[in-house]
Amino acid sequence: MNDPAAAPLKAHFLLDPEIVFLNHGSFGACPREVFEDLQHWQREMERNPVEFLGRRSGELLAQARQALAHHLGAQAADLVFVPNATTGVNVVARSLNLRPGDEILATDHEYGACDATWQRVCEEAGAVYRKVEIPLPLDNARFAQRLLAEVTRRTRLIFASHITSTTALIFPLAALCAHARALGVLTLIDGAHAPGHIEVQLDALGADFYTGNCHKWLCAPKGSAFLHARQEHHQMLHATVTSWGYVAGTQGHSGFDAYTGRTVLERRLQWQGTRDIAAWLAVPAALAFQQRHGWPEVRQRCHDLAIGLMQRTAERFSLPVIGSPEDFGQMVPLPVRHQDAAALRARLFDQHCIEVPVTQHAGRTFVRVSVQGYNSVADLAALEAALDPALEAAL
Repeated sequence: MNDPAAAPLKAHFLLDPEIVFLNHGSFGACPREVFEDLQHWQREMERNPVEFLGRRSGELLAQARQALAHHLGAQAADLVFVPNATTGVNVVARSLNLRPGDEILATDHEYGACDATWQRVCEEAGAVYRKVEIPLPLDNARFAQRLLAEVTRRTRLIFASHITSTTALIFPLAALCAHARALGVLTLIDGAHAPGHIEVQLDALGADFYTGNCHKWLCAPKGSAFLHARQEHHQMLHATVTSWGYVAGTQGHSGFDAYTGRTVLERRLQWQGTRDIAAWLAVPAALAFQQRHGWPEVRQRCHDLAIGLMQRTAERFSLPVIGSPEDFGQMVPLPVRHQDAAALRARLFDQHCIEVPVTQHAGRTFVRVSVQGYNSVADLAALEAALDPALEAAL
């Protein structure tokens, strides 16, 4: 069960060696050197907080955004840091100025916190949040068609995940974004799981808005994420906190002119009072870590291991998979007998020291496995060995 490909990478992470960690998708895991870079920036801030936050932060953040934008196939001017993808969704949702009768379309695979965001915003405005069923197994050829067929004259925006949280499916989005634009309907893509997991080229994708996490599959520190918006939409976006970016002609606490050389997007969203920006500044270190370790090859190895595990599990329990191998990246849903998801997750952790989520969708239960570069064949074998007694205990 030795896996020489995983051993070198595992030494770079701070994960508890007593735990089989198969849940990178929830919060990610940060390499030691990236964590040290985070601490470096925190120490820099504490040496002279006024200089760091008041006079250096603007340029430091610009450099970090430039590195991230280059990685994502985007322009730095169209991208701004946020703490997490849920914040990015909230920024767009609360900037739309919805009116009674307006409609937001989404798939029935969306993340619960984002569902809650749209439900609340729509309720406050008298608008409608409508979820469109995307049947399983995924039919890529009909994905965009199913959503676009539900568009009405009241549809303001289509909301969809790039990689779904519950079912781990990669949704085909390019055609959806292009056809929605032709219809005059905005698109917001929740890319919480995508950057670092699959290839992301934002300008080519063409979504009106895209928000993604850096602290998951990019292996950056917790609290690092971004919101990307096409240039024509910068003016409509408003920060969840009103601060110096809304004060015309002042320098404010951020130490740079509020209008000279800064986009509306950056002015409004970047400075929202005093906060620790070190996680954002450490994003280039995470990108450098993955580049040095040949991440495309790491991703391919992890994908192959994940797909093999999913197919073996489906055959073992005589249950169908919900997509083809091309519909998944490094995260896959293992089909298991429908049962108490929380109880199965607890059993796998308490009895087998396996950290892995158990999700449910459309009357089915899945063990959602994330395979990251530090995972070994032995980690997957441990889960396979634990599933039989765990399932029997649930019957």
